[in-house]
Amino acid sequence: MSQAPPREHDQRVKDTLAKFENEIDLWVASSDATHGPYLIPLSFFWDGAGFLVSTPRNSVTGRNLLANGRVRLGVGQVRDVVMVDGVVRALPAPGPTKAVGDAFAAKAGFDPRAQKEPYPFFHIRPQRIQAWREVNEIAGRDLMRDGAWLP
Repeated sequence: MSQAPPREHDQRVKDTLAKFENEIDLWVASSDATHGPYLIPLSFFWDGAGFLVSTPRNSVTGRNLLANGRVRLGVGQVRDVVMVDGVVRALPAPGPTKAVGDAFAAKAGFDPRAQKEPYPFFHIRPQRIQAWREVNEIAGRDLMRDGAWLP
């Protein structure tokens, strides 16, 4: 199987931002001292600065996000993946603005605000972003460090 040539940094950033705009779901990896690592798919909305997700307050992920404040996200396929390490902030009730909540619901096909049990919204601000397709893109996979896009 032949590999496509590695993308330049600027193309990886462009492709990564397109994933954030167009993908519907991502993988959320959280942990705590009791359960250890926990991985779950969630729908998301990219607001240009971070990811908005929602999950039941009493779920393992909800409790982990509230308690830990750190998370790892995976967006895309195994051979075209973006990994994000981020800082989590729970949005105070009632959650995001109506416009952002509506945009989340339209993209996800699911409105957490309409659920009977509490589904808080969490905003995840990226601190590190990596993107690669194949082994030939491992070098240069870092696109963001310490919350700042790399040149």
